[in-house]
Amino acid sequence: MEKEKISREINDVIRLLEKRFENCGDVVQKEFVLPGNGGDGEKKKAYLVYIDGLADAILINESIVKPLLREERRETARGDLLAYVDHHVLENVDTKVIGEMERTITEVLSGNTMLYLSGCAQALMISSKHFPNRGIEEPGTELVIRGSKDAFTENFRTNTALIRRRIRDSSLKAEQLQIGERSKTDVGILYMDGIVREDVLRNVKKRLDEVSIDGIFDSGMLEHLLEDGWTSLFPQFQYTERPDKAAASIMEGRIALIVDNSPGILLLPATLNCFFQASDDYYNHWLVGTFERLMRYLASVIAILVPGLYVALMSYQAPLLPEAFITIFTDVRREVPFSVALEILAMELAFELLREAGLRMPRQMGNTIGILGGLVVGQAAVEAGLVGGISVIIVSLGAIASFAIPNESFVSTFRLLKFVMIALGAVWGLYGIALGVLALTVHLSALESFGIPYLMPAVAGNVNSGADRQDFLARFPIRKMNRRPIFANDQNRRRKNDVF
Repeated sequence: MEKEKISREINDVIRLLEKRFENCGDVVQKEFVLPGNGGDGEKKKAYLVYIDGLADAILINESIVKPLLREERRETARGDLLAYVDHHVLENVDTKVIGEMERTITEVLSGNTMLYLSGCAQALMISSKHFPNRGIEEPGTELVIRGSKDAFTENFRTNTALIRRRIRDSSLKAEQLQIGERSKTDVGILYMDGIVREDVLRNVKKRLDEVSIDGIFDSGMLEHLLEDGWTSLFPQFQYTERPDKAAASIMEGRIALIVDNSPGILLLPATLNCFFQASDDYYNHWLVGTFERLMRYLASVIAILVPGLYVALMSYQAPLLPEAFITIFTDVRREVPFSVALEILAMELAFELLREAGLRMPRQMGNTIGILGGLVVGQAAVEAGLVGGISVIIVSLGAIASFAIPNESFVSTFRLLKFVMIALGAVWGLYGIALGVLALTVHLSALESFGIPYLMPAVAGNVNSGADRQDFLARFPIRKMNRRPIFANDQNRRRKNDVF
């Protein structure tokens, strides 16, 4: 389909724009006559279009309208008027000449200002974006004790600037495209040229080009459209609100996807190990970072398996426990009218409801509801004889363990797997738990993120000279981590010279 060109007749342009923006009260359309005459002795008309609220009205008035109305020199050829205005009249350096009508309308809807001139088959785009947005705040989910306290915002250009501030290298490339037939959402692809794997970069661009949807309103929607195994519970993109984590990941050869209106970015490829890494692991002593990471891995096992193991042991394999434990568990559950599986399931659902209620309520009330609700409901249920005290401890231990994992999307996966393990333990006991662990291992072994094995470096750890194992369960001293991980290009994996 041939794209519509801009008419030289300004009245035709005005009629078309008035029709396209009919009933759009926030669109400002201003026609005015330029002082002086053109080379043909005729008065020249100009037509200015922008959206109130998305464009900077002060900038438009001071840098566009006033210079145009006070400039009287018009002894230029008819075809050179646009270039003359661009280079000698406007007081704005960020301009672009556009010859397609539809592109000019998209620029207006993106917050820029379009200037149409009579007798010109092209229009001038003047950058004037001034979106309403909140300031840079502290991350809401990835809190650290040591490290930067700034976070991404919903503003696309602010997010790219936060990364540019940390990587002052011209090799950092920031390609930009628009996705969404109607939303036309800005999406940025950030990567280090020479370090990124070219096959992964081509794959990402190909998938982005194939996306066909009405609108993208958050990075989560884009993630679901690009991921490999859409049936898997495990995220194949790492979502982060922290610019320092994003910058460090880009330096390792990974790719960052920035979606306008989303207060976080997507990092890819992603492996299981990436979701256990926190920013302050690299800011604290390496032994402290190693201990904290081991605690997170232990917490993930507790969050998934402990409730299911308790159900399996109490339902089928209680004789495997020491006699003292059996006596305690039996005494606690003597007055409980429900089976252990139903008891644990009811408590888990109650805690999930409290967690959801705390998230949806105002922040000042949410934390209070979560803490007091858990205490009150748990204590009341025990005193009423509906559940045993051991069950409250087991459920609370699983909930606390899930909070130790630094990635919210990964925690959601564990929350769902926990119920699967409870069901398997209730039906087949320890055999069911073993079957669930086996199925989970097989699934993770087959899962990939843009060609990278999801269990890397637990599998194929010798690849890349074993460098990936230096940032796995144990975090080696930074002076010893001389090579970039498997995400980087084969020819450029040396991070620094080995001088220590």
